[in-house]
Amino acid sequence: MLSFILRRVLGMLPTLLVISAVCFLVIKLQPGSFTDQYLEDPRFTRETAAAISRQLGLDQPPVAQYFHWLGGVLTRFDFGYSFLQNRPVVTVIGELLGWTVFIALLTLLLSWVIAVPLGIYTAFNRHSASSQVIGVLGYLGLAIPDFLAALLIVAVVLRLGGTNVGGLFSPKYIDAPWSWARVLDLLNHLWIPVVAVGLEGVAGLMRQMRASMLDVLGQDYVRTARAKGAPQRRVIWRHAVRNAINPLISLAGLSLPTLISGTIIISIVLNLPTIGPLLYDSLVNKDQYMALTLLMFSAALLLLGNLLADIALAWADPRVRYS
Repeated sequence: MLSFILRRVLGMLPTLLVISAVCFLVIKLQPGSFTDQYLEDPRFTRETAAAISRQLGLDQPPVAQYFHWLGGVLTRFDFGYSFLQNRPVVTVIGELLGWTVFIALLTLLLSWVIAVPLGIYTAFNRHSASSQVIGVLGYLGLAIPDFLAALLIVAVVLRLGGTNVGGLFSPKYIDAPWSWARVLDLLNHLWIPVVAVGLEGVAGLMRQMRASMLDVLGQDYVRTARAKGAPQRRVIWRHAVRNAINPLISLAGLSLPTLISGTIIISIVLNLPTIGPLLYDSLVNKDQYMALTLLMFSAALLLLGNLLADIALAWADPRVRYS
C-alpha cells in the first residue's frame, strides 16, 4: 500500500504541472487584461495604465509570466500577487480557507449521516408508502438548486420574524472574541447554508445508496445469509452495507473540489466568507494569479480525493488490493 501511495503522489506532480499550464492558457485566452478597467476610468491615462501593466508584469509574454509564477511556486511557495486584493494570493486564500473547509466538511458529514440510513431504509422497504414519500422528497432535493433552497429558507425565516440570515455572524459578533454567545450566534446563522447545500447532497447520496443496496440485496451471498437464518441487522450491516457503500466512497473523493466551486452562488447569495466567490471575482476581473491558484487548488483536491477514496476502498473492502 505504501508503494502505491508513493507512486500516486509522484504521479500527481506532472499532472498538476500540465493542469497549471492548461489553466494559465485558458485564463490568458480571455479577451483583455486586468488593467483594462483603468482604461475605462477617465481619471487614468493610457500611459498610467501601461505603467501599472509593467509594474504587475503584464507587459511580458504569457510564457514568461507563466514560468515566473511557476518558479515562485517551486522555489518560495509563492503563488503570486492578487491584483484585485492588492495582497499575496496565499494570504487572501488563507483568510477564507478555514471557513470554507469547516462549512464544506460539516455539510458533507451531515449529508452522509442522513443519506446513508435513508438509502438503506428505502431499499429494504421500497414498496412502502414512507419509502415512496422519501423518494419524492429526494427528487425534489435534486431538482431544487442550493441557492434557491437558501432563498426559500431565508424567506420563511424572515416571515416568521427571524433576523439571523446572511453571513455567519450578527454585526456585533463579527470581530468579537470567541464566547458562548458568539458560538450560539454562529449556529443560528450556520444552519441555513448547511441545510440548503446539504439538501441536494442528501438527495443524491440517498438515491445512490438505495440503488447500490438494491443491487447488493439480489446477490447470492445475501440470499444465503438470509437462508441460514442470520439476523436482519447482521444481513444489513455486515453483508449488504459493507459492499453497497463502495460507490459512495468514490463519490466522497470526487466531492472534495466542491470546497471551492460547489458553493459559489449560495455563498454570494448568503454572503458567506468562502473561497467560491473569490474564484468568481478573480475570473471576472482577470486576476490571473488568484484564478490560477484556485483552479490548481481545486485540481489538487480532486487528485487527493481520488487517492483517499482508493485508500478507503482498500480498507473497507478486502477484495480491493493495490499491487
